[in-house]
Amino acid sequence: MYQIYSVYAICTFAAMGGGLFGFDISSMSGVLATSAYTNYFNVNGGYLQGAITGAMAGGSFFGTLASSFIADQMSRKTAIQISAVIWIIGSIFQTAANGIALLVFGRVVAGMGAGIASAMVPVYQAEIAPKEIRGRVVSLQQFAITVGILVQYFIQYGSSFIDGGPKNPNQSTLAFRIPWGIQIFPATLLAVGMCFVPYSPRWLAGQDRWEEAIRVLANLHGNGDIGHPKVLAQYREIEEAMTFEREVGDSAFKALTQPRMMSRVILTVSIQMWSQLCGMNVMMYYIVYIMQAAGVHNLLLTASIQYILNVALTLPAILFIDTWGRRPSLLYGAFSMMVLLFVVAILEAIYGVPNPRTDPSLNHISWLIIDNPPVSRAIVACSYLFVCTFAVTWGPTSWTYASEIFPTGIRAKAVSLATASNWAWNCALAFAVPTLFQKIHWRMYIVFGLFNLCAFVQVWLTVRETKGKTLEEMEEVFESGRPAWRGVSRGSRLDRLQRDIAEGTVKVRLSGRRYQEL
Repeated sequence: MYQIYSVYAICTFAAMGGGLFGFDISSMSGVLATSAYTNYFNVNGGYLQGAITGAMAGGSFFGTLASSFIADQMSRKTAIQISAVIWIIGSIFQTAANGIALLVFGRVVAGMGAGIASAMVPVYQAEIAPKEIRGRVVSLQQFAITVGILVQYFIQYGSSFIDGGPKNPNQSTLAFRIPWGIQIFPATLLAVGMCFVPYSPRWLAGQDRWEEAIRVLANLHGNGDIGHPKVLAQYREIEEAMTFEREVGDSAFKALTQPRMMSRVILTVSIQMWSQLCGMNVMMYYIVYIMQAAGVHNLLLTASIQYILNVALTLPAILFIDTWGRRPSLLYGAFSMMVLLFVVAILEAIYGVPNPRTDPSLNHISWLIIDNPPVSRAIVACSYLFVCTFAVTWGPTSWTYASEIFPTGIRAKAVSLATASNWAWNCALAFAVPTLFQKIHWRMYIVFGLFNLCAFVQVWLTVRETKGKTLEEMEEVFESGRPAWRGVSRGSRLDRLQRDIAEGTVKVRLSGRRYQEL
């Protein structure tokens, strides 16, 4: 079968799995303001809407936990294909939903597919990519998420005008069935297209399929030349790392509890937690509520600008994450988002008033900005800046960091736990935020601002820079004994080994699965 070996093409295509995550995030935001949805399902905010929105994240949590078993036994590639098939099944149930029960069931099933994809796509990308562009290609996951959010939102925006628009009390259910049905097509393309990309060379090595692993490495990084110095250097590093992992038994979940790994597990779980508690998914799931509270009238159009900014500002991160590094991105992002949230809280506290309850469509909000266009514009601007900051910093970096700091034998397991943290908090926020809008509203922004402050402190104390290092060098990065804020040594062991092989100082002869130094 024909195989694609361009790293950019492979990782871009695999990132479509991230697109499912994006469709998930945006799957409710556009339909919340339509009469078709609110009348057919008889829901208008509160705990019930939180449960419906959170159902997909709940399914994703369990899908994420299962993902490592599929990826380790059947390969990262196959896990991504399975995720697409599960997503298709869930989307069919959502599209056909005749009540809340079937809608929630469909969202749980689709969520399981999104969960598997969100955990294993970054693992697959990290194991395929060379160190020089690993951050860039793993960041394609976040770019695909933002594109999925944008595409789904505009599909919903267009569908909302069916039967005269979202305010028509007799609007057809096609206003929400069309957006949910269209989700089937990108997942189908992903499931079929993954047949034409290679298995991860590190997964192949872990299965003792060394001949296949070296061929994949050669096609990815040596134009098919098995004797290329870069290919031989990578092969040797992978072989040595695999040998070490087997000697210390790093292949089961219990390995994650060892002291040298537990600190990394806690770190990645925390980073994924903060990526949710920073407030970004509040901006995505409930952007309509935020704009209503700010006194904005053209809700869908104003919100659509935010989604466009989310996509556009992810591009600089893709281009420069391997230049400016992971640690600075996380620090700058946490601080900036904290400031912006505090500004919104201050504006709403000073200029907002309790909801007078004169408009039934706003009963799900307790605090409003009324007839104050300058303040409304300021809140919208802060919302836009917040999304732009996240898109450049935490969005791509949180996925990249978790996928690169663990040994191959436990990488899928560790990333599945970290991603499960993402989905658990995603689910909790999807369920809780509608109630927060009703109970504490502007104080909610202070809470999320304080979460960003906590994230800043943890990143400063514990996050080590990983740019320019191979996956096999992470042991040196994390076991160096240097404080995280002191940085790491420059350069890469792989570059030195590759240079020695090219100069003939070290000769590597492949014999089955082994190499010999001459």
